[in-house]
Amino acid sequence: MKKILLGVLITAISFTSAIAQETEEKKFTLSGSVDVYGTMNFADGPGTPGLLIANPENANAFGLGMANIIAGYEGENYGFVADIAFGPRADDANMAGAINQAYAYYQVNEKIRFTAGQFNTFLGYEVISPVVNFNYTVSYLFNAGPFSHTGIKMDYAASEDLSFLLAATNAHAISSIDGNASGDMQFGAQIGYKGQYLNFIYGAVDAGGVNDAMFIDYTGGFNLSESFWFGINAAYSHSDDADTGYSGIALYLENTFSDKFALGIRPEYFSVDNAGTSSSVFATSLTASTQLSDDFKLITEFRLDSSDDLIIEAFPTEKSVSALTIAAVYSF
Repeated sequence: MKKILLGVLITAISFTSAIAQETEEKKFTLSGSVDVYGTMNFADGPGTPGLLIANPENANAFGLGMANIIAGYEGENYGFVADIAFGPRADDANMAGAINQAYAYYQVNEKIRFTAGQFNTFLGYEVISPVVNFNYTVSYLFNAGPFSHTGIKMDYAASEDLSFLLAATNAHAISSIDGNASGDMQFGAQIGYKGQYLNFIYGAVDAGGVNDAMFIDYTGGFNLSESFWFGINAAYSHSDDADTGYSGIALYLENTFSDKFALGIRPEYFSVDNAGTSSSVFATSLTASTQLSDDFKLITEFRLDSSDDLIIEAFPTEKSVSALTIAAVYSF
């Protein structure tokens, strides 16, 4: 009798363990963020460069950056992500209404993953959400785009250090709700090695009939010490047919003094080429990040933009603009 009971007990434990393992393999997650800011500039007129992405002239006094909710489902070898974002910062970057990202993926094996849908770009150092970025305002390189892509990509992890990416997407200025009747496409690729990434995109930007836009982007960084981080983003874009393009470089120098406080500076040079004429701007952002709790941080940022060519965001008649912004960012 004892042997029978022991056998039943072992069977029950094994069955429960199998259910637990199956439950662990299929995970539903919910996360998100909310950020608000107060800002003031030291120039005539409203606005703060880089604060609201496409419409920095609308940023002044107090405002909401964005609020988003990210729902994710992870099965044994497949899953999806739905990132819904609201607010002025999100509206400038979203590709389809309130949708920031909406994609499904399939993990073929340990090395190969396919992703289809709308996903944030693999170019650049910064992203839309201020939770991930160290700085609160975004760089000119980020604003130059692209923000997101709609299409399919394949990630291949050749080894622990080496990775590759191939993508075929709509032109990135054609949103998911615009349709793509003209069939304008982009083709992208990425090579990653030990945290350094070289990115390429070639094709159309919009439905304007120009199909030779090229983007080359390097994103990476190094830990120079246990507390000091040196990040870099350099990019070049050009279209012979449109006779336009841009180039630039931004450095991210950040020192973590404690679990609660870090200080960083982001110098950036950005140049725009249009029909053989070049215009440039230099921007420096000094940022202090204070972690008030695990989920809540305060970002204080002083930014100075200078341009003899009058291309400062939101201030087309000024050669120099400085601004102070204090932002509260909550994530869950």
